[in-house]
Amino acid sequence: MIAALCIDDNRGLRFNRRRQSRDRAVTADLLRSAEGHKLWAAPSSVSLFPEGAVAACEDFLERAEAGEWCFVEDRPLAPILQKIEALVLYRWNRVYPADVFLDVIPWEVGWRCICREEFPGHSHKLITKEVYLP
Repeated sequence: MIAALCIDDNRGLRFNRRRQSRDRAVTADLLRSAEGHKLWAAPSSVSLFPEGAVAACEDFLERAEAGEWCFVEDRPLAPILQKIEALVLYRWNRVYPADVFLDVIPWEVGWRCICREEFPGHSHKLITKEVYLP
């Protein structure tokens, strides 16, 4: 399973049960990256994507199989770390208020960054995409 997340500079994911931010450029990049593979998400994330683009259910991290993508906004990854084949981080390059954080720091668990690219966002001047492998 490939997990994709949007984080701020402090690894923040959500604040007061709401996503910190969203950006159409990230959604488009994620859809391109996952093309040809199933893309899973929580029901609360479905509104970010075109109709029918994601399979949504509360236990999507448990259901996702090898090679399938998961867009994660509010779930811990540590319990399923052994299942993750790659971690894709979209960085907002700023700090937002947050009360839910990415619980896995890839470089601290021995993962390596194999790709880093920057692109202009719609609501963010610059978005950094990083891909980590175990």
